[in-house]
Amino acid sequence: MPEIDSPPQRILIIRLSAIGDVIMASGLIPALRKAYPNARIAWLTESANADLLRHNPHLDQVYLWPRSRWRQLRRERRYRAFAREAFDLIRSLRVERFDWVIDLQGLLKSGVWAWLSGGRRRIGLGSREGSQFLMTEVIDRRVDDLRIGKEYRMLAETLTGQTDTFELDIAVSEDDRKGARELLESAGVTGAYAVICPFTTRPQKHWFDERWAELSVRLAGERRLAVVMLGGPADKARAEIIARQTPGLINLAGRTSLGQCAAIIEKARLSIGVDTGMTHLGIALGAPTLAIFGSTRPYLETGRAAARVLYDPLECSPCRRRPTCGGTFDCMRLHTVDKVFGAAIELLEKRS
Repeated sequence: MPEIDSPPQRILIIRLSAIGDVIMASGLIPALRKAYPNARIAWLTESANADLLRHNPHLDQVYLWPRSRWRQLRRERRYRAFAREAFDLIRSLRVERFDWVIDLQGLLKSGVWAWLSGGRRRIGLGSREGSQFLMTEVIDRRVDDLRIGKEYRMLAETLTGQTDTFELDIAVSEDDRKGARELLESAGVTGAYAVICPFTTRPQKHWFDERWAELSVRLAGERRLAVVMLGGPADKARAEIIARQTPGLINLAGRTSLGQCAAIIEKARLSIGVDTGMTHLGIALGAPTLAIFGSTRPYLETGRAAARVLYDPLECSPCRRRPTCGGTFDCMRLHTVDKVFGAAIELLEKRS
């Protein structure tokens, strides 16, 4: 276990991928900053996640791993350019002489970066795939806690010896706010709006397209809210299917940067989503947020008065990556449109 009586002067956090986990792990930033106010705190992540971290005033440095670019360089056999860029990133990390390197991902790819950084103390969270042999210490990530970011929260308490300092910490830039306003205005959104975030990585975590359509129509008709749908470039095909079923839906899937997504969610009257990074982002930014969980439930307690989880467990819940329902996804089917709409109205009225 780390010696908290020897305060670190330079700390590197590593969480390379998964938007949702970067968001939930962001609570480490204020926890470490409060415990070690004079420390230099940096974060290494994939370039795709840059917008979530680079505007944070509590971070001194954000290092970006351009994984997609390096893959392209190797595919094009531009090995010299790849080697030069890799060497430059490794050198920029090693010159910092980090006292602590905290590998939140616990995989081989993140463990290699922890080792390459040259950090004196390398702390792995649930390290596996061989990365445990690259750490100086490994902390078990299993924890019995219903709060959002539970394993990162536990780690923050372990590293700092302090409780109640963990709070999700995502900053939105003024440029992204400006870009979001312009995008919304160009789509005809000038007043209050709700955001829906239907897209995630596995089918068992999805709600149903026709229910998203019906919910959006009711929010627009009964609550006079414009409804904006967000998603990434990979979600565009399914977004078009939902949009075709939903008159008046503002489909921005694949049309925003991650930072602009954050800015749109930040100002929403309501955000509704499944177990996806955009839903966690709503909670992090303090937007009234409704999370629809079924096969997974990363948390039940949001830590926000205006954020709520809908989760009705069955005997097989949560099945995570091993559904046993044969594709009927009964846990998500329990969330009727009436139920979700009713919970949304409660959040709206709580805020007003």
